[in-house]
Amino acid sequence: MTDSISQLGKASVQVNTGADKIKSRPAETSAPQAPDKAVARPGADEIVLSAEVENALASAEFDATKVARIKEAIEQGNYPLDSKRIAENFMAIESMIGGK
Repeated sequence: MTDSISQLGKASVQVNTGADKIKSRPAETSAPQAPDKAVARPGADEIVLSAEVENALASAEFDATKVARIKEAIEQGNYPLDSKRIAENFMAIESMIGGK
């Protein structure tokens, strides 16, 4: 989905899935070699997490009771929303990603 104001989502991003293969090649190779074309397939996104992130996700804890209460309040329409605070946070995000 593209945001009509900031055009967020319109820019194309290319993921270099062959980057790890390039880094792991021996240093004595005289000429740089291009990554395998079969590795970077259009539409095949892949995310590789570092060991630190995987450990953090494995040990992540959350308050399931609190999540259930918030979910129930949202479903019932009783969850308080501060539209001014939401707008301010969106503006902060826009400025971080290059908005004006």
